[in-house]
Amino acid sequence: MQITITEVGPRDGIQSESRFIPTNDKVSLIEAIFSAGILAVEATSFVAPAAVPQLADADDLVARIRRPAGTVLSALAPNVRGVHRARRAKVDEIACFVSASPTHNSKNLNRSIDESLLAIEEVVEVASEGGLKVRGAIATAFGCPFEGDVSIQSVVNIAKALTGLGVSRITLGDTTGMATPRIVLDVCTALRDALPEARLSLHFHNTRGLGLVNVAAGLSLGITDYESSLGGVGGCPFAPGATGNVCTEDLVHFLHEEGHSTGVDLDLLIQASLQLEAILGRQLPGQVMRAGPRLRLHKAEGAPTARAGSAAR
Repeated sequence: MQITITEVGPRDGIQSESRFIPTNDKVSLIEAIFSAGILAVEATSFVAPAAVPQLADADDLVARIRRPAGTVLSALAPNVRGVHRARRAKVDEIACFVSASPTHNSKNLNRSIDESLLAIEEVVEVASEGGLKVRGAIATAFGCPFEGDVSIQSVVNIAKALTGLGVSRITLGDTTGMATPRIVLDVCTALRDALPEARLSLHFHNTRGLGLVNVAAGLSLGITDYESSLGGVGGCPFAPGATGNVCTEDLVHFLHEEGHSTGVDLDLLIQASLQLEAILGRQLPGQVMRAGPRLRLHKAEGAPTARAGSAAR
């Protein structure tokens, strides 16, 4: 299958970093991601600078990015004010969020679910006037750290509401890594039955080590859109226990080994991940960036040789 990957690291991945990342570093990173063959990047968020200081440079950032032909540069815009800024900056797509869990929605957006849907309706109206597509994301779609299991019918109802508002794609977010393959199959099957024409995208976190296993469950249903984060960085700041997103280079390696196409140059993507690691100044959780692809071979000469009786498995 041909798989579409949306890189969310520049927004979702670094939004909670305490040290402000220079705009030039962000621009260089996003351009490196595009150069590796990723066609869609969520670059920033048009929110009040005081709310997310790391993304206070959103307008300047978008203006500086050189976008190759055929790519999509998106940004989070949770309200009409943000959409007007995004339109002026000339992004290609808007992302907006609502949680399937009332408690998480209150913590994350300080609104009820119904209030969030009303806000999204306004966002879609203003975005469409400027020719922008809107991607709607449902957070905690596979479980909530405050409420536990989330009703599948609640996810379906929100997806129906988003579709009715005219969103172009629905992303199911595993905000704190509570998804399992069984839950993914149950939720996605219910959505497919209720909204057979809807374009679904999956956004997993690797909190409990099941990120790529859950991707496999999505692939078994023929879902071809996935969101991930370079180096595995990120995590919702308003959800206890949240850790990083599924790592983009790990995801690409897995997809290639399973025979799927992504159009991504894995070696260049690894270089971009190492670039991000240098920018952040700490070791990132991605694994392929360290080990390399499965068939990256090493010379036997010079490698340690085990003594008799001490061979490793």
